[in-house]
Amino acid sequence: MREERGQVAGDVIVYEPYTLWGGIGGNVKVIERGKFYVRGAVYGNVTVEYGGRMHVFGRITGTLTVHRGAKVIHSGVIGGDIVNLGGRVFIDHVSKIMGKVRAEKGETVVQPAPRAPKQ
Repeated sequence: MREERGQVAGDVIVYEPYTLWGGIGGNVKVIERGKFYVRGAVYGNVTVEYGGRMHVFGRITGTLTVHRGAKVIHSGVIGGDIVNLGGRVFIDHVSKIMGKVRAEKGETVVQPAPRAPKQ
């Protein structure tokens, strides 16, 4: 597994397990066999293609697009929209989305916030 702890300028293609602790100043594409764990920030858009996997703990300033055959778990912050074009998207109740969730195809699950216990 590759880990990045600094800043990366420009676009990145993820084709293997990759954990980001720093920042990427560009767009990211996760392709088949790529597993992207965002613990830092992506200052751009992210596209997850067929066979790609991703877990967002950190922040993405742009739009997250998920294609058929891709899987995403969102537990962080998305500055733009989440667009599901046929993949599987799970949105954790602790996450923040500044734009909209557009589920055009595929499976999109939004975990509800826990209820306060009745007294």
